[in-house]
Amino acid sequence: MNNEIFRKELHKFADWIADYYENIEQYPVKSQVEPKSILKQLEKIDSMKQSDMAEIFADFQNILLPGITHWQSPNFFAYFPANASPPSVLAEMVASAIGAQCMLWETSPAAAELEEYTMNLLRDMIGLPKDFSGVIQDTASTATLTSLLVARERKTNFGINDKGFDGKTFRVYCSTEAHSSIDKAVKIAGFGKQNLVKIETDENFAMRSGKLEEAIIKDIDSGYIPLAIVSSLGTTSSTAVDPLRKNSEIAKKYDVFHHIDAALAGTALILPEIRHIADGFDLADSFVFNPHKWMFTNFDCSAYFVRNADDLIKTFTITPEYLKTKQDEKVNNYRDWGIQLGRRFRALKLWFVIRSYGLEGLQSKIRQHLKLAKEFERKMSEDPSFELLAPVQFNTTCFRYKPNGYSGDLDKLNEQLIEKINASGKIYISHTKLNGIYTLRFVVAQTNTEERHVLQAFDLIKEIAGGLI
Repeated sequence: MNNEIFRKELHKFADWIADYYENIEQYPVKSQVEPKSILKQLEKIDSMKQSDMAEIFADFQNILLPGITHWQSPNFFAYFPANASPPSVLAEMVASAIGAQCMLWETSPAAAELEEYTMNLLRDMIGLPKDFSGVIQDTASTATLTSLLVARERKTNFGINDKGFDGKTFRVYCSTEAHSSIDKAVKIAGFGKQNLVKIETDENFAMRSGKLEEAIIKDIDSGYIPLAIVSSLGTTSSTAVDPLRKNSEIAKKYDVFHHIDAALAGTALILPEIRHIADGFDLADSFVFNPHKWMFTNFDCSAYFVRNADDLIKTFTITPEYLKTKQDEKVNNYRDWGIQLGRRFRALKLWFVIRSYGLEGLQSKIRQHLKLAKEFERKMSEDPSFELLAPVQFNTTCFRYKPNGYSGDLDKLNEQLIEKINASGKIYISHTKLNGIYTLRFVVAQTNTEERHVLQAFDLIKEIAGGLI
């Protein structure tokens, strides 16, 4: 493909992308294909044979596009979002074209310094103190693993990095509502899953700090070493908020590392009126949230902040001769700030988004989402056929269909309801379990969701529910 053909294809692709965003509501939000149906079609293609772009893209449209769930649809209300926006897409196109490998300052000075600058902007936007330093990780899962590794090395004076485990048993604490990435991180870090202590939650699904301290004391008496607390600022199931200030006080009292996972809800901290919900988040040792969820920056872009960057760097730095440069003492080499050596130019899209929307523009969209979530909650609470199952702290409503006089299995009824809702292709929602109850989740956070989408979604849910019995 020479540059003349490449230029023509770029224009075609740009037009297709713009058309896709313009017409996205015409697609079924959740893919309707059957398992393995795409694979069977792909196996009929001779992909090893050279093809022109027209043929390749036709196969994309005919075979792959039907198997896409459209996360950028304004009718996407499932899970937590993975949002994009026009400025973010444009930046990602440029970053892909440049193809920079951003492991060292020297390999791309602009990437390193833009990341430092943008993370400082983001730190100030959400209200973290200036003694926090930031780095972009791929996901919050990686950030949590990073924190546990830093906690491990800080606790052992960086001895495990050198000598390995010496028989000590470390304990990590989170709530029963915490994200499964913590379980995975505990396994990967070598602590053993049985040494992840799950602390019970209160009626609002937030960790009970008194139970946390009891567990730490019990572990100390049993010869274990309390290592880290992972608090949630917005749990995945219901966006519950753990007692962050109290947990930080407990962490300091027992010399325990405190990490806060705010994957979705951290974006809301750009609103000063929301920060009271996160009281004490600034006292933690590390903090992570994902602009790729609710700050309109396409996946992947996870903002990770640490109070002591020296501990982070000392945990991960390895400098073979081929990575040494004359600028090492003067700059941030972000390959020392996490697990990966190779790094993409993620800061560009985050900077494009912040500059394009501006702080006030970002705040306006987040406020609108919060307002729409409250509107959906209000309509659910006023309808006697539905039951709210958790407080709406941010943008997530947890509910179930509970028609008056129904004596059947409510879990099965709601499972049928969500299957029919998602099979309609008109909206997409997801589920969880709270206190063992099958729970439907409705998340208002997609970049282009408007009031009409939320009201239409409520009407659809009510219509389909009414046809079940």
